[in-house]
Amino acid sequence: MRLHTTSWGSGDRIALLVHGMMADHRTWRRVGPALAERGYRVIAVDLRGHGRSGRASGPEEYRPEDHADDLVETLPAGAELAVGHSLGGLVLARALGRLAPARAVYSDPAWHLGAGPAGYRAELFVRGKSLTREQIRGFNPHWSDEDVDTEMASVRDWDERSAFGLTGSVGADLWPARAEVPSLVTLADPSTLVSPVSARMLEGRGFTVRTVEKAGHTIHRDDFEGFMSALDSWI
Repeated sequence: MRLHTTSWGSGDRIALLVHGMMADHRTWRRVGPALAERGYRVIAVDLRGHGRSGRASGPEEYRPEDHADDLVETLPAGAELAVGHSLGGLVLARALGRLAPARAVYSDPAWHLGAGPAGYRAELFVRGKSLTREQIRGFNPHWSDEDVDTEMASVRDWDERSAFGLTGSVGADLWPARAEVPSLVTLADPSTLVSPVSARMLEGRGFTVRTVEKAGHTIHRDDFEGFMSALDSWI
């Protein structure tokens, strides 16, 4: 499926942005322009079932490999930089060999979908469709009003069936075997997806790992300056 894209800038270098579950290109409203100011032509996708991109026929077509195939069909290979957040980090890693960016950044990536009561549950994401503005604000106290409004709009546009496309990956080993290109992992503080033990494992596999202090899962919204600082030497 060819995905809807949004672009900023006209630089010679290309940066690719891939959002997480329930979001879309609007989550990058500050990151896109900031990279454009640094000389990039920035391309952000809406994953299938999100934003302005098409919808699949059912949950069975929202698997990580489906999203990865869409990235390859839509985005140019050989970009200077590729950034994926959460689900976006998972599918970017699946597409990396074909997209072949020079560098990759994975922001609190969803490389471990644990089973059990505290693990991944699609139903919890679906409940997000009914959250009020006040509830979103309560879960994300550091977000600006514009980010809260953007989240509400993105969730309204999201096909909640896509949450069930990940259930087949629960409990599976989704960790990349190695860093195929120079790769940075930025983590929330604390990260619910990448434990300290897992962070050390990733470092052993060639990843650089940096934690953004006191930031939540959506680091680029919780602490934009901290997120951009963590990308120093990578952008």
